[in-house]
Amino acid sequence: MKSRTKVVVIGGGIAGCSTLYHLTQEGWSDVVLVERNELTSGTTWHSAAQVTNFGMNQTMVGLKTHSINLYKELSEDPEYPINYHHGDGGIRLANTEAQMQGYRHFASMARGMNVHFEVIDAAECARRHPLISTDNLIGGLWDPLDGDIDPAQLCQALARRARKAGAEVYRNTPVTGLIQHQDDTWTVQTDKGDIDCDIVVNACGYRVNEVGAMMGVHHPVASMEHQYFLTEEIPAIKDARHRMPLIRCPISDYYCRQEKHGLLVGFYEQDCKTWGMDGIDHNFVNALCPDDLDRVTDVLEGAFARMPALMEVGIHTIVNGPITYTIDGAPLVGPIPGKRNAFCIIGLRAGLGEGGGHGWLLAQQIVHGEACYDTWCLDPRRFTGHANVELTALKAIEDYQNEFRFHFPHEHRPAGRPAKTTPLTPLLAAEGADFTVVNGWERADYFKPDPEFRHTPSFHFDEAFDVVGAEVRAVQQAVGLCEVNGFNRLEITGADRQRFLDRLVCGAVTKRDGRVGLGYLLNHHGRIKAEATIANLPASDRGPHRVWYGSAAASEFHDMDWLQQHIQQGEHVQIRSLTNDQTILVLAGPKARDVLATCARGDWSNEGFPWLSLRECFVGFAPATVMRVSFSGELAYEIHVPNASLYAAYLALRQAGEAHGLKLFGARAVESMRMEKGFLHWKADLITEFDPYETGLSRFVKLEKGDFVGKDALIARKAKGPQRRLVTLQLDCDHAPAHAGASVMLGDRVVGTVTSGAWGYRVGMNLAYAFVAPELAENGNQMQMDLCGDIVQARVIPPSPYDPGFEIIKS
Repeated sequence: MKSRTKVVVIGGGIAGCSTLYHLTQEGWSDVVLVERNELTSGTTWHSAAQVTNFGMNQTMVGLKTHSINLYKELSEDPEYPINYHHGDGGIRLANTEAQMQGYRHFASMARGMNVHFEVIDAAECARRHPLISTDNLIGGLWDPLDGDIDPAQLCQALARRARKAGAEVYRNTPVTGLIQHQDDTWTVQTDKGDIDCDIVVNACGYRVNEVGAMMGVHHPVASMEHQYFLTEEIPAIKDARHRMPLIRCPISDYYCRQEKHGLLVGFYEQDCKTWGMDGIDHNFVNALCPDDLDRVTDVLEGAFARMPALMEVGIHTIVNGPITYTIDGAPLVGPIPGKRNAFCIIGLRAGLGEGGGHGWLLAQQIVHGEACYDTWCLDPRRFTGHANVELTALKAIEDYQNEFRFHFPHEHRPAGRPAKTTPLTPLLAAEGADFTVVNGWERADYFKPDPEFRHTPSFHFDEAFDVVGAEVRAVQQAVGLCEVNGFNRLEITGADRQRFLDRLVCGAVTKRDGRVGLGYLLNHHGRIKAEATIANLPASDRGPHRVWYGSAAASEFHDMDWLQQHIQQGEHVQIRSLTNDQTILVLAGPKARDVLATCARGDWSNEGFPWLSLRECFVGFAPATVMRVSFSGELAYEIHVPNASLYAAYLALRQAGEAHGLKLFGARAVESMRMEKGFLHWKADLITEFDPYETGLSRFVKLEKGDFVGKDALIARKAKGPQRRLVTLQLDCDHAPAHAGASVMLGDRVVGTVTSGAWGYRVGMNLAYAFVAPELAENGNQMQMDLCGDIVQARVIPPSPYDPGFEIIKS
């Protein structure tokens, strides 16, 4: 066994084998996989092993397409062919028009990845799968490339190819400890000796937290018991001249696929149960949980109704084994938060079908620092301090119970609520707030006009449309107040703080005390990594000279990791998080200055406190730091308040606002207003696939300044010219907003992809942002957009249709 290698991958299921293979494909052959037993002895061996192209976003579709192409190549390898039923086809059923709307959106989204789904009616579903009934059925989504694969053969084939490329695999080699050294390298301790390495990868399936504990971390992954059975032969299948398509049924919470001349039928019952919460038996290897068909009686009855042939055939085998879930159901693939040279590929509840793509994206991140797609939907840092085992289990149960029911826009499911709150949460609830969730924080989405008001989650505009419009009008015409909790706030101190930030930001960095600026951080490929508000606080009784680095709530762990990793040896820089200590109250509208002046001493005039100014003060008697910045396009102030004083500041502002008609507004109103102003959203419009020139942010780039992270790569990208350009589109449509991922078309050709969409109430426009082919980015160009199957006209317009000269913000 080697004593030194570049990477050690821990775990020999699909996650580990795929990662090992793809590391060799990216050019690293000095890599090792260690497995405590035999390959595929965990969840992988009992997987139902379905391989679909369906995904909730383009990154997921792209990695699944990679899996399908890889598996097809492996199945056709003359030296080591594997069993892969490729292209049997699959149908996701629907019994509501709302579900069909969603399927049309996913078909539009997938088309941008050159994946072609088909939305079909009930009769066509039955024609393609003659064993199903059309009772209570409207239609479905057809995936022509759906299929299934042999799990053990797949993993062995990947391991075989990795070995041929120079990798080594050590079976029956349990890891007993992990030690990280001062230079961030690792020692992996095993019962057969130690292996020193640069990088460690946790690919340990349901034993993920046993290895996580060895490096002092906990991963938000929980296991659920999952049952399926294999039937005896079904004559209709035996006599058919083709393999039966796969079925996934959100109506009755089951799936099935052909297995020899019978069916494999799996269940996502409501009476489900977690597994291994109090530890896992060391000897649980190639093992299953006890059969428990009584638990699936409710969904079994639905499966019988949908597929009557099941009532006439015996059960051959029952399988009940653990599968892993995360808080949102998507895997954790990428850097481990707070650690260096440590990665994970875990929580793969559909591991066999997706694992080829997950390993591909992870290997790119390890070798190149970034993948070809933005991987935020998989990033382990998208969950932060609230992600404990109890919350994970609650969300795992909820996801399991809704396995085939996708999330609708503005749908906020109840499990694990509320995870993070402020002193204002119950007050806002009493005011009628309908809450959304941002990184676990309960944030007001809009305010209900009466206690009985409800919106119906939909891909079309819902019942809250006019309610949100009224909030926007209140901000535009008078003054509004909004709580923005969870905003990522990092305090940077030390003599080298400005030089440190100047090296990370691609543009000018504000250095004057009492001033605020906006900056963009790039990765080493010259593409956008982060967006930050940079505020310089003067020395006072509240602290020394310091910088507040503010960014999106979801970026809390992501940005901290990036900043910490770039502090150079000997550099005098300290970073601490204030994210959970302070909350922002946004005061916006033409009367905002009057309200603030009523409850806070000081000169708040335009001359005394101009745009992009910062001041420490008191709101009432609550200590506050006020920044004159605006995400709404109106005169606005961000009032940053310690949580201990938040209630007092809120009361002072509400009382001061009574004379000026102050109204509360929520996140939906903010989303509408920021799109009217051309302001971008991190991980919606600001992603690692594009550089600042492509994203329309050239004004924030200063190539003439000194060196900064990504500068050389950005210069090279600029010389090549843009691959895409972000544009603002006006849609000729008033019944639905554009949704992220929707395809922008020119005739039958996909020429772009939507990143954000919302109705602009102040300009009376249906707005969307989209990355499109550069030649189509000029103002006035006409295109079409596929909105849930409706082809609507779209026209490129200048960014910031509301107050394009920024006169209101600066007034």
